[in-house]
Amino acid sequence: MAIAIKKWLNKLKQSTSEYILTSFVLLRFLGFVYFFAFLSLATQVIPLIGENGLLPAKSFLASFRFESQPAAFMHLPTIFWFYLSDNFLLILAWIGVILSFILLIGYANGLMMLLLWFLYMSFVHIGQLWYSYGWEIQLLETGFLAVFLCPFLDPRPFAKPPKAIIWLFRWLAFRIYLGAGLIKLRGDPCWKELTCLYDHYETQPIPNPLSPYFHYMPKWFHKLGVLWNHFVELIVPWFVFYPRIARYMAGILMISFQLILISSGNLSFLNWLTIIPSIACFDDNFFRKILPKWLLNKSEKMHHKKLSRFYTLASIILLFVVAWLSIPVIQNLLSTRQIMNTSFNKLNLVNTYGAFGSVGDTRYELIIEGAAEEAISEKTQWKEYDFKAKPGNLYKTLPIIAPYQPRIDWQIWFAAMQRPEHNPWLLHMMWKLLDNDKETLSLLDNNPFPDKPPKYIRIQFYKYEFAEPGNNEDKVWERTYIGQWLPPLSKSTQGFRDYLIAYGWES
Repeated sequence: MAIAIKKWLNKLKQSTSEYILTSFVLLRFLGFVYFFAFLSLATQVIPLIGENGLLPAKSFLASFRFESQPAAFMHLPTIFWFYLSDNFLLILAWIGVILSFILLIGYANGLMMLLLWFLYMSFVHIGQLWYSYGWEIQLLETGFLAVFLCPFLDPRPFAKPPKAIIWLFRWLAFRIYLGAGLIKLRGDPCWKELTCLYDHYETQPIPNPLSPYFHYMPKWFHKLGVLWNHFVELIVPWFVFYPRIARYMAGILMISFQLILISSGNLSFLNWLTIIPSIACFDDNFFRKILPKWLLNKSEKMHHKKLSRFYTLASIILLFVVAWLSIPVIQNLLSTRQIMNTSFNKLNLVNTYGAFGSVGDTRYELIIEGAAEEAISEKTQWKEYDFKAKPGNLYKTLPIIAPYQPRIDWQIWFAAMQRPEHNPWLLHMMWKLLDNDKETLSLLDNNPFPDKPPKYIRIQFYKYEFAEPGNNEDKVWERTYIGQWLPPLSKSTQGFRDYLIAYGWES
């Protein structure tokens, strides 16, 4: 066995690197991520940013003042400056789903990749609060680099990509991991004390079925987990620029790290997306060992398309552009006041990243309740609204929902750590629930008032903790009542409607 491994390593050292299979695998992963990103859009875009959505895109764009549409586009690039309607939002979102699926099953060209990137950027730039997460700009940077991995018009698989683009993907992987590692060391002290994972699995936005088992592991396991996190994020990234064997090991460690994160929680498509630049650590020699024979045979039978000289020149130009745009990113990485998940250019071509710079030690939940009575009393029967993924019902099975992202579930997780005045969209949501608004209810898992809207609505504040796995009551959660987060509101509550009118949400 040892002799066989030694021979294989010697063979690797002597062989030249090609990236035809690497490019093929990378693009399929990108198609997978794009598919769920656009699917999340198509199924939620109308109630979130549609004309009557919680944060209407029309109101957002109207808040800007520009002399012309081209001037507005230069400030905030999005196709929706030129036309915006609910039907148009849906059509473009479903076009994104279809193109992503075509990419996923094996076909891609530069034109299609450019269209996917531009479509997603257009949505991100009007998505406001719902699209303020770091993985949105990470997908845009990843998607733009992928434009240069395939011929501009020929959609057939197995093209020979410019090596400059492979190096840019490695540079992206380096920045993602190092940024995440540094923000932890500079952020919450628990990362230095090795205690952050004591609470993380319980307090993360949307736990999955394995999260309670991770949570109840012994403390030494959690401390080793933090040490492993620091090793993968702070040490391993440097080896993406090393010769082949070290680079392979770096890629394997980074991808396995993301797979562990995927198994322990629902972090949208972040982890799947972060796997993509790590794939650039491997060349075709590696993939010939692990890909199925039918795919290798298909690759060998097909003519490997070489990209045009124009594409090669464009990739070299892009290399210099990325180098220039990386200057503020490097400065940010070196700064003791490092910020995370920020773009320094309007097209989101080169960005700075990071995740979980702080970890909460207590899980708070907002529980929305409605009542049908005309007047509130001590005997009023309050009924709970349940969300599709976030904790609420103490007995509801934890979901496996990633890489799909239920965006309102994520945002209400943040709201539970803030005050009502910091979340005006939530008051807008309360108003719509008092109307039994169909679009808003589509974001939720149930409607406790199917026949007639509630007269009152309120939000209660709870502390949630995992119940012991395998408990006799089949409970998933235990909860402790803390107090009222938002008092009972009705359509006639003084100032309620005026508050919404001030935001331009009601007339």
